[in-house]
Amino acid sequence: MVVVKRSDVMMPSAGIKFFGAGTAACIADLITFPLDTAKVRLQIQGESQMVEGTGAVKYRGVFGTITTMVRTEGVTSLYNGLVAGLQRQMSFASVRIGLYDSMKQFYTRGSESAGIVARLMAGCTTGAMAVAFAQPTDVVKVRFQAHVRLTDGERRYNSTLDAYKTIARDEGVRGLWKGCMPNITRNAIVNCAELVTYDIIKELILKYDLMTDNLPCHFTAAFGAGFCTTVVASPVDVIKTRFMNSGSGQYSSAVNCALTMLRNEGPAAFYKGFMPSFLRLGSWNIVMFVTYEQIKRGMTRAQQCWEAPF
Repeated sequence: MVVVKRSDVMMPSAGIKFFGAGTAACIADLITFPLDTAKVRLQIQGESQMVEGTGAVKYRGVFGTITTMVRTEGVTSLYNGLVAGLQRQMSFASVRIGLYDSMKQFYTRGSESAGIVARLMAGCTTGAMAVAFAQPTDVVKVRFQAHVRLTDGERRYNSTLDAYKTIARDEGVRGLWKGCMPNITRNAIVNCAELVTYDIIKELILKYDLMTDNLPCHFTAAFGAGFCTTVVASPVDVIKTRFMNSGSGQYSSAVNCALTMLRNEGPAAFYKGFMPSFLRLGSWNIVMFVTYEQIKRGMTRAQQCWEAPF
């Protein structure tokens, strides 16, 4: 995000940032996907208990959830929806992260110094754009992750493509954009908390010469961004997950979903799955931002060598 001014270093182009963000996000998803699946299962647990009419708690904690899933459904259950997840990251992260700097320059009219308002506006804009574009992939990912495979091997959907077709057939094309508004709200918040926090922390580290613009700096800024994002975005994330996974007519709107949760499960329900959310977002941010910075540098150097080989 923040680039140290050096005359001998070429600035990464928008295309490099776009491709690098999507690739880095896919790598981060491959590593942290089981934590995301555990988070989804914990977030919908209260809802599942009411539907099944039992007060038994099936999942307890991050690693307890992962252990239970492996024991009852097999190791592959941790990666349910991975294909849709990677499709989501390649399209979603490319827009919300890759275009963040360009949007920031747009709001500052090309100025290199961006205030907090311009950063927040850039984060909200790219977050909303990404959701509008990639929402179907998110719906399918959540449906796969939330589905508990039965002992007879019955599946909710046969494949990722089948999920897109089935949702469009049974719920209409609008079903693929189910939960779009809460997801836009969530990702506007996530994008601002994640990108702006990373941007500011990294800028302060470099400004006060605490670290150089290298891996330890990227690691520290990414960890801080992951924690802040989890605290701010957890309530909206839970509502989004519940609403996207709900059956037709279960909730009339995202607001109705939130009110139902509050009435039936109390305020604590909005922070269900907080620990896996933090473990996932923290580790995801670290892997993604560190990888993203390295990809940007590598591709920029390659471009520089290509354009000036001698």
